[in-house]
Parts: sequence; C-alpha cells; structure tokens
Amino acid sequence: MAGKDKIKLIAVVGPTASGKTALGVELAKALDGEIVSCDSMQVYKGMDIATAKPTKQETSQAKHHLIDFVEPSEEYSVACYCADAKKVITDIVSRKKQPIIVGGTGLYFSSLIDGITFDDEAYDPQLRESLYKEAEEKGNQALLDRVMQIDAEYGAKLHVNDLKRIIRALEVYAADKVKMSERLVQSRLSESDYDTVIIGITCKDRAKLYDRINQRVDRMVEAGLVDEARACCGKDIATANQAIGHKELKPYFNGEATLEDCLDRLKMQTRRYAKRQLSWFRRIENVNWLYGDESEDIVAEALKIIKQKEEQ
Repeated sequence: MAGKDKIKLIAVVGPTASGKTALGVELAKALDGEIVSCDSMQVYKGMDIATAKPTKQETSQAKHHLIDFVEPSEEYSVACYCADAKKVITDIVSRKKQPIIVGGTGLYFSSLIDGITFDDEAYDPQLRESLYKEAEEKGNQALLDRVMQIDAEYGAKLHVNDLKRIIRALEVYAADKVKMSERLVQSRLSESDYDTVIIGITCKDRAKLYDRINQRVDRMVEAGLVDEARACCGKDIATANQAIGHKELKPYFNGEATLEDCLDRLKMQTRRYAKRQLSWFRRIENVNWLYGDESEDIVAEALKIIKQKEEQ
C-alpha cells in the first residue's frame, strides 16, 4: 500500500495507570474519533474491575470497540485481535471517523501496526493440557524459565502471569523448533497498512507512576475487586485465573494468606507489569512520549504532536 494510501491512525500507549484511557477519550472528542482498545484482557466479558475497563462515563463520551465481547472460556489470540481490529478500523474510516488505538498490550499493538501476520495452526491439545497442568503444579515461572532457555529475546518480553503466551511460545517451538522471536520476524510479510502517530504516556518520575498504580489498586478494592475475583476464580476458567487482580487473590480465598498480603503482592505484580510495558514501548521507534507528572495540559500537547505530524 503506497504511503499516501495508508490509513492514518492515532495511538495512545504506555504502562498501566498512566492515563491512557482518559487521554484517548479526550482525543476522540477533539478529533471526531472512535477508540479501538488494545488490551488483551479487556476483550473478555466480566473482569471489569481487574482489567480497568473504561467507565460508563468514558464510553458515553467516546465510542469504544473490542471491549467486553469474548467469553472468558474462549481462546482469543493476537491473530484474532489483529483480524478484529482491522475490521473495526476499516469500519470507522468508512464512516469518516478517526480511529484511535488505546491500550498497553505491546504484542497486540506491534502486531497490528507492523503488519505482522499469524497462522493459528493446529495445536496439540495434549501438550497444551500438560503445560497448563505443569504451570498449576510448579508455577508459571517454571514455564517462563523454559521459554527463556530456548528464546531469551521473546521470553524477556513476557510477564510471568501471561501464561497463554508463555505456553504458546513453548507450543510453537515444540511443533517445528522455531523460536517465537524468529516467527515474529518471519511474519512481517508485508508493509503496514497504517501511518500511525504514536503518543506514549507515562510519568517522568517512576515513583509517581508506581504511586498511581498503588492508588488504582486501592480504588479497585473499593469498587468490588475482591467479590469479582472470587466469582471469576470460582468458575475455574484459565483466563480469569491468570488475570492480574484475580490470580493474586487466590491465596486469600484458599485461606493461605491475608487479604492485605495479597493486595500488597497485587500492587507489586502490577508495578512489574508496568515496567515490562515500558520496556516494550521504549523499543518502538517514533513514539512521542508525554509525561503526566510534568505536563500542564497533556491533551493539548498530544493534539500539537498530531497536528505537526499531519503537516510533515
């Protein structure tokens, strides 16, 4: 697709609790846009609190897509996301609206923007079942360690709670001895269809970002996180049980730890996840970084960047 024919996208990316959703809503209002979520957990129904889905007020101000439409018992992959996102973007553009990608799932974002294609080939159900059982018995870290042994480059990008991708990396290698990092390179078969202005949002002072994360967890608890996690974990659904915000509370439900200890661990795990998100997006070229702890008007700064890119 020639440069002049590329679809123009705006993207808001960054770590959890940085303010992506709020900025995305304001940009959508200013640019007559609609938001395409880029979050691997917000696609699932339920788990509203743990995954920090947009509030009713936010969705009333700007139309959101790819949120709350997959059953937790269903498989949903990066290939599914890219296919769904492309359809949504095409529809938004056909109605002469501006697509705005908002989210923090780096693999989903890079796969969509870079034009990566995936073949969801058949998998070995017995192998997958055995890997999930191993994770249950030995912990996710044991499987992530195996990924690191065969593919340190890809393994470094994975969060220990991202069991689905950890297992997928092991499945791919078991099938044809191809590393997932190599597969990603091989999958870049064509030029991207998109001309994307990427706005990255975080805090200059990392401690302030971590404080925001801690406060967000406290607000989640006030909003009913414990009850939501108890209900979802009780259904024994792998997706729900691996969600940050649910997994950490299981020891409390099982009488193995206090709620306070579990919430402290949740805050720690969320901070670690934010650090991994930052590492991913820092590696992407042409991200225009804005800092919520320093900016007087982050929306105005983002709009200025977008306008400058349009004039180039």
